[in-house]
Amino acid sequence: MKNQYFGDINDYRKYGLLRVLSGDGKISSGVCWMLTPSDGRTDGQFLRYLDQRDRWRGYDSDLFEHLYRCVRVDNQRDVRWVEDSDVLPNARFFSRMLSDDARARRDYFSGMLESFRDIDLIFFDPDNGFEVPSKPMGRRGSSKYLYWGEMYNAYRSGHSVLIYQHFVRENRESFIQRIAARICAETNAAAIYSFRTSNVVFFLASQAQHADHFTRQSERIPGIWGQQILVSQHPC
Repeated sequence: MKNQYFGDINDYRKYGLLRVLSGDGKISSGVCWMLTPSDGRTDGQFLRYLDQRDRWRGYDSDLFEHLYRCVRVDNQRDVRWVEDSDVLPNARFFSRMLSDDARARRDYFSGMLESFRDIDLIFFDPDNGFEVPSKPMGRRGSSKYLYWGEMYNAYRSGHSVLIYQHFVRENRESFIQRIAARICAETNAAAIYSFRTSNVVFFLASQAQHADHFTRQSERIPGIWGQQILVSQHPC
């Protein structure tokens, strides 16, 4: 996650999804921002939804108004504006910057798990998503990715996990199926879901004790978000 993208259309859907999956705080959430420094890009077109109130506000009016105030009124683009609000009830946040250094990275994730030891759902928010072969841990740019072992350690520690993932140059349906199958192989999760949007996809691996909760909450998503967030459950 980069603060420069705070409040864009991906954020609107992301926070909206988290609000539904948590049951508005019925289960606890830990947000691991995986913050990385700004790269100077603007991508302002992803903010245009804020100027189309009639089209976008109805999905989650409270969330829309909060992001509108942050971005359009106060000109603030920083995840602290979520942390200091009630946008994500019953949530805790891990806000340290993540570097490319492999040793510092291990300390980062160890500290995150300690901070979230009593949390039900951990959300990982990397810039890009799961690791790619060209970026082994410790290489420049590796901070943009979540490594499979890090996801596995969180799941093995008793947490359900949700991961932000950009699409790659691959058929989207086959990509989703491939990643879901890998998550199953890594975790043997009680349930695996994907939540597809026009730009990114989120993957959820549920612990057995949370499976009924996520089934109920996933069934609510089409009624709230319509075609903006498409839900699929995957075999495991």
